[in-house]
Amino acid sequence: MTMGSNTPPSPASSASSLEEIAAPAAPRKPKAKYSNLGADYVISFRFTSADKEKAERQFERLVTALDRVGLRVEARDGRDGSVLLFVRIKSQRRFMAEVYRSRVKDWLHGIRPAAPDKETQKSLDKEPVTDAERLRLVYLLLTLPEGEGGAGITPKQGEWNLVESIFALHDRSFNKEWLKRWSTSWTISPTELDALRDKFGEKVGFYFAFLQNYFAFLIFPAIFGATSYFLLPAYSPLFALANGLWSIIFVEWWRRQEIDLGVRWGVRGCAKIQNKRAAFQPDGVVEDSVTGQRVPVFSAWKRLARQSLQVPFALIAAGILASLFAAVFGIEVFLSEIYNGPGKSVLVFLPTVLLSVFVPTLSAILTNIATRLNDYENYENADSYDYAMTQKIFVLNVITSYVPLFLTAFVYVPFGAQIMPHLNFFNTATVQFIDEKHEAPATFQINPDRLRKQVIYFTVTAQVVGLALELVVPFVKRRVFKKAKQMQSSRKEVDKASAVVDRDEEKSFLERVRDEAELDVYNVSSDLREMVTQFGYLTLFSPIWPLTAVSFIVNNWIELRSDAAKICLEMQRPVPLRTDSIGPWLDNLSFLSWLGSITSAALIYLFSESSGIIGNPKSPTLWGVLTAILFSEHLYFAARMVIRIALNKIESPGLVRERKERYLVRKRYLEESLGEIVTDETERMFWLQQSSVQATAEVGKEIIGRAVMKKNQ
Repeated sequence: MTMGSNTPPSPASSASSLEEIAAPAAPRKPKAKYSNLGADYVISFRFTSADKEKAERQFERLVTALDRVGLRVEARDGRDGSVLLFVRIKSQRRFMAEVYRSRVKDWLHGIRPAAPDKETQKSLDKEPVTDAERLRLVYLLLTLPEGEGGAGITPKQGEWNLVESIFALHDRSFNKEWLKRWSTSWTISPTELDALRDKFGEKVGFYFAFLQNYFAFLIFPAIFGATSYFLLPAYSPLFALANGLWSIIFVEWWRRQEIDLGVRWGVRGCAKIQNKRAAFQPDGVVEDSVTGQRVPVFSAWKRLARQSLQVPFALIAAGILASLFAAVFGIEVFLSEIYNGPGKSVLVFLPTVLLSVFVPTLSAILTNIATRLNDYENYENADSYDYAMTQKIFVLNVITSYVPLFLTAFVYVPFGAQIMPHLNFFNTATVQFIDEKHEAPATFQINPDRLRKQVIYFTVTAQVVGLALELVVPFVKRRVFKKAKQMQSSRKEVDKASAVVDRDEEKSFLERVRDEAELDVYNVSSDLREMVTQFGYLTLFSPIWPLTAVSFIVNNWIELRSDAAKICLEMQRPVPLRTDSIGPWLDNLSFLSWLGSITSAALIYLFSESSGIIGNPKSPTLWGVLTAILFSEHLYFAARMVIRIALNKIESPGLVRERKERYLVRKRYLEESLGEIVTDETERMFWLQQSSVQATAEVGKEIIGRAVMKKNQ
C-alpha cells in the first residue's frame, strides 16, 4: 500500500511495485483534507528549555543521523518553541532491502514457515506491505542503536533530550470508517480485527481481540450470575463453583486464542527476535560462543542485585497503601456508624476526599519510583523491560484495587466487634464537641451490608466514573498543557514574528499535525491493566454480588468502542510494534483466577449460612478457614488440569494451519531438490499383491511346499 495512503489496507490497495511502496500516491480529491502528504513519522523537537547554540547543534545532529539511515526530512515550524521534523523513506531500494531483510530474519528464526521469494518484486506482490509493517520498520530505523543500523533516537533521554516525541500521523479516513463500523455493529468480526492489526500493529490488535473475547465470555457468568441472584441463596457455593470454572476456562481458552492469532498474523514466536534498547547501558563486551561476534552485555549478577530491590519496594509500597486504606477505613466506619455529632452530614465525605487526594498521589509517586527502579535494572531489550515494569505496576494495582474490599470482607465484618472498641479514642475526641442538640456517640454495631455496597460501588459506579474520566481527562489535560506551553514560550520570549508562515496548501495539514503533537502517547498496557483489574473483581468478589458480570458486560460493550474513539481522537497514533500475546498480563489473569478460588472459598465459609442478601458472618475458626481454602485450591488445580487436557484434545486452527504450511514448504523443497518421484504402475502393483507379513509367509510356505512335493515325485 502506498506510503501515506489514507484508505484501509487491502490486497487491492496494497503496493504492487517499489514505486508504490516508497513513494506517496497523489491523494484523492474528496479526501485531500485527510492526506498525510507521504510522511511516515513526525519528530517534535522542542527547544525552549535550551540556549540557541545547544538547540542548533542537537537539531543538526538529529538531521544528520536521520539522513545517515536513509530517511528524508522536512522541517516546519511547530509553534510555541518547537520544530516539526517530517520523516519518510528516501531510497526505494533501501526500503525494499529493509522489508526483505526483515522477512528473511523472521524465516531464519522460525516465525515464517517459508523464506520470501528471492525476487523481491514477486515477494511484495504475493505479500503486500501493510501500513503497520512499514511504520514498524521505519520506527526501528529511527530508534535502534547505531550499532544495529538505526539512528538511536531516544526522546527526552541523553543526547536527545530536546526530542519531545516521535509519532506517526493518524489516517483520518480509516479512523472515520472504523468508528462508523464499530458504532453500528454489536460484535467485532475477525476481518475487522485483521484490518485493525494491519493499521495499528499486533499490540493493539491483540488488545482488541482480548477485549472482544472477554466480552463474549462474560455472557456466561452474566447468565448464571443473574440466575443465582434471583433463584439461589446469597453466597451460593454453586455460583462460586461455576464462577471459578468459568475463570479457568476463559484463561485457558485465551491462551489458545493467542496461538491462533499469532499464526494468523504471522507473528508466533516473534519474541525470539529481540533488538537492544537504545537506553541499554552495557558494562562490558564479550565474544558470543556461537557466532564469534563481540557483543555488549550487562552482568547478570549486577542485574539480579538491582532486581532484589523490588522486594523492599513492594513491601514498603504495600505497607504505605495498606496503612492509608486501613486508617481511612477506620475513620469512615467511625463517622458513618458511631459519630452523631455536629457536621456529620459533611464529615461523612471526609474519607472519600482523603482517598481521592492521597491514593492518586501515592500511586503516582510509587509508579514513578517503580519506573526509575526498572530503568536502573538496565534491561537489554524492550520485552524484558516491559515485562518487569508490568509486574511492578500489577502489584501496585492489586493493592489499590482490592485492599479496601479485603479489609471489609475479612477484617471489618468478621472481627469488627473486637476491633472497633480500640477506636475509642475517636469517641473521647468528639465528646467535647457534643452539645445538648446532638446525641452521644452511638454504640457500634456491624453493618454487614457495607460489603455488598462496596462491591457494587467498585463494579458499577467506579467503572462508569473511570470510563468518563478516560475520555474527558486527556482532553482537559491537553488543553491545560497547551496553554502552559504557550505561557512558557512567551516567558522565554520566543520570537513569534520570525516564525515561518504556513503556505496556504499546507496550512490545514500543519495545524492538524500540531494538534496531534499535543496528544498523549497511547499505552496499551493501561487498557489491559484496566481489563485485568476488572477480571479480578469478577473472580475474587462476585459471590458477594452475583450481578457483577451483568454490569461488566454492559460496561465492556461501551469500552470496546470508547477505546477505539480514544485512539482516534485523544491519543497519538500507536507505534505498530509486534507481539505474539498480551504479554505478562496472561500470567496475571491466571494468578487472579487462582486467588479467586481462595477468596471465594473464604467468603462462602464465612457467609454461606447467613440469611438474606446482607450476609451476617458466622464465628470463623482458623481450621475452618484453612480447610475451606486448601480444599478450594486443590479443586482449582485439578479443574485446571482437566480443562487443559480437554482443550488439548481439540485441534487448534492455528496449529493446524502452521503444520499445514510447514508441510507444504517441506514438500515443495523435496520436489524442487529431488524431483517428483513417479512410480511405474507395474511396480506399484508388484508391491500390492501381498497385503501383510502373514500373507507373504503363506505365499512362501506354498512355494516351499510345491517345490518339496515336486522333488518327492
